[in-house]
Parts: sequence; structure tokens; C-alpha cells
Amino acid sequence: MSDEARGKTSISALIKSNIRNYSMFIILVLILIVFGFLTNWINFSSRNISYIFIQYSYVLILAVGMVQVIIIGGIDLSVGSVCAFVGAISAMVYNTGVGMPVTLLAALVMGLVIGMFQGAWIAYANIPAFIVTLAGMLLFRGLTYIITKVNPIALKDDGYKQMASGSFDIPGLEINGFHFTALIIGLLVFVLFIAAEIITRRSRIKNHFDISPAPIMLGKVVIVGVLILSLSQRFATYRGLPVVVIVLAITILVFHFMMKNTVLGRYIYAVGGNARSAKLSGINSELIVFIVFCIMGVLTGLAAVVSTGYMNSALPQAGNLFEMDAIAACYIGGVSASGGIGTVVGVIVGALVMSAINNGMSLMNLGQHYQYVVKAIILLLAVFYDVYSRRKAGLG
Repeated sequence: MSDEARGKTSISALIKSNIRNYSMFIILVLILIVFGFLTNWINFSSRNISYIFIQYSYVLILAVGMVQVIIIGGIDLSVGSVCAFVGAISAMVYNTGVGMPVTLLAALVMGLVIGMFQGAWIAYANIPAFIVTLAGMLLFRGLTYIITKVNPIALKDDGYKQMASGSFDIPGLEINGFHFTALIIGLLVFVLFIAAEIITRRSRIKNHFDISPAPIMLGKVVIVGVLILSLSQRFATYRGLPVVVIVLAITILVFHFMMKNTVLGRYIYAVGGNARSAKLSGINSELIVFIVFCIMGVLTGLAAVVSTGYMNSALPQAGNLFEMDAIAACYIGGVSASGGIGTVVGVIVGALVMSAINNGMSLMNLGQHYQYVVKAIILLLAVFYDVYSRRKAGLG
């Protein structure tokens, strides 16, 4: 067989083996194009792109934590109620005049304590996560109603909402309404991405691992570059880079690195793949489960600050169905319903699919009841695809 034939076979086999990982990227692009036709391309406007990230950022943050919970075979039904509870407490803290950094720290600590409380019941008392977090959903919703007396808590000024809807700009880099800061940061991210790809490729070659053909790598760099720079251009032509996008990017990078490159990440996958085998191999499964729920608590605290800032007040009914959006994003993003499989990047794409559908339907003025129906069908199809692909691969 010639080198050319072997190359074609290799590329074909590579595409086939990765089609499950990249199918959601293709579906996201198709959804955006379909809604583009249906909305006269309003969904691609700078204002709408910024709006999608600002409005759905809390779902993206929650999804980053939820993917780890589902990978270990658990579920967290309490994140919506915890968001409302932490949001209400953090609004009270902020209104005392302590400033945003202290308020944010207080919210993260509250989320951590709640995660420790629920994680201890799940990991060390062996109570199913479904039961513990269902109880947590009722407990923290009730506590929210008690501390707010079923009334909204208004924020004393607009400082709080800067984290959710503010923009980051370097002074002097806004010219005629074009925010060059967003474009410069986009270029910097693209350069860092290329450097990371080169370092990873050299490391895999050095350790005699399989690598993708050069054209595939080049195609990946070009596609990612176009996406990053297009997004930066959209932000630059509206209000600049949203602060919440920076928060979200840091969160994604930290947990993507943790899941891919650290011992803790490997242990999480091991416990999710087979908890008994992981235990026999010396992994402290209980501690891993406890840590995962602590992480979920911290990220829920962060999401609570973002959602409260977006609303510019703490509402007693805040967080309603947040958990369902985060769980749906995980399954749509390729997380296996039986645990052990899933990535942070995949879940973010799943959350963006949900966001693009919600946004597109809102632009078309479809009623909320129709939106529930559409989201339910998409969730069902995503889980069916997961079960079907695993069965076809002989994994279940």
C-alpha cells in the first residue's frame, strides 16, 4: 500500500474514531445556521453573541462542575436552590458595604461548605446522590424563602452586576466604538492555543504515542483560530470583552487542565469507570467523591454571584431549573449516562447548543411551552445517541 493510500486510510480512521467527540461541534454550527436563516441572521449580531454569553454564563459554569459529578456516576439536583440561597446571602453581604471581592469570597466559601455537607452524606454515609441532592434542593429552597421572606433583595448599587454584565477594556484602546482589547486578547489566546498544540504534539512524539496527521492538526488550528478571532471581533464591535467571559474562560481552562493533566482528574475518571476496581487499585474513592461535590459547591457559589448580578437583585425563586439546564448540557455534550466518560470542552459545547437553541427560539418569539418541548426532545435524542454509540462500540 502506498504512503498516500495509508495516509488516506489513517485520516479516514481518525475521523471515524473521533466523530462522536466532534459531532456536537457540527450540530452547533448547523443550529446557528438554521436559526440564522429563520431570524434574518440576527443571531450572529455582535449584540446577540454577547447577550448569549452573559445570559447563559451561569449554565456554563454549573455545567463545568456537573460534568465531574456525572462522570463519577452521581447527579446534583440542588444547584438551582443553592444558587438562590447563596445569591440571597451574598446580596445581604454586599449590601453591608464590604465590597465585591469579599462578597465573592463569601459566596465561594458558602458554596464550598454546602458541597462538603452534601458530599459527606454521599461519600461517607453511602446515601445516593439523587436522594441527598433532592433533599438539598428542598432544604435550600426553603431556607431561601425564610431568609428573604419571599421578597426580592435589591442590591445597593450597580457594582455587583459588573461581574455579570460589565466589560473589560484597557484605557485608550477604544477607538470609534471598536474595542481593541477584545481583539488583542483573542489573538493572545490563539497564540497560546498554537503553542499548547505544538508542545502536546512534541510530547506525544517523544513518548512514542500516536499523533494525528499534520493536515488534521493544521485544519484543527485553522478552525479554532477562526472561531476565536470571530468571537473576539463580535465582542470588539459591541461593548468589549464581557467580564463574565473572562471568568468563564479561566474556569474552563483550570478544570480542563485538571481533568486532563492531573492525578485528581485521572482518579475521577477511574472512580466513574469502575468504583470497585478503583478502590482495589488503591484509590480513595470516598475522598474523590467528596472532593467532586466540594468543587460542585464552589462552582455553584460562583454561578450564584453571576446570576444574582445578571438579575441585579436576589430573587427567592432564582435558580429555578438551573440544575436541569446543567444536566442537559452534560448529556448533550457527550457525557455518558453511565459515568466514566465526558470532557469539560464537550460539555461547554453542549451548553452552547442549549443556549443557541434557547436564544434562537426567543428571537423567533416562540412561547416558553414550545421551548420546553424542543429542549426535551433534544435531551432525549442526545441520551439515545450516547446509549446507541456505546452499544455499537461494545461498551454497554
